[in-house]
Amino acid sequence: MQTADAIDSNLKSPASISLKIEGVTESVILRYFETMNTGDFQATAALFATDGAMLPPFESPVVGVDAIAAYLQQEAQGMRLYPREGIHLPLEDSYIQFQVSGKVQTPVFGVNVTWLFVVNPQREIFSATIKLLASPQELLGLRH
Repeated sequence: MQTADAIDSNLKSPASISLKIEGVTESVILRYFETMNTGDFQATAALFATDGAMLPPFESPVVGVDAIAAYLQQEAQGMRLYPREGIHLPLEDSYIQFQVSGKVQTPVFGVNVTWLFVVNPQREIFSATIKLLASPQELLGLRH
């Protein structure tokens, strides 16, 4: 039986990463997209710091690993994320910000997106902000 540390290191292991994003090599960011695309929302949430936050468009922040997993289970079914390229910027206290641009395809629509990640010194996602890149007309068409 694997220990929690061994399982955690498998989640973040560069050897398990096959996704490529131009300009981004940080394994926790690559794993975010891989786990989202496989629908493994528990694994996605496990990439976040204990007090990490997801900031989805038009919604309140979702804070904590369990809350993030539950939110994704409810809201992200059937989504495919297509990250194209990214940049990173060192922040204070060894935090790093990553900005990744790409597209999200849902069963109903596709939209261009920018993801803003802040990664802590322990290489956990401290925050993930999802910004839709659409005109007001396009956004009106996305309403349920």
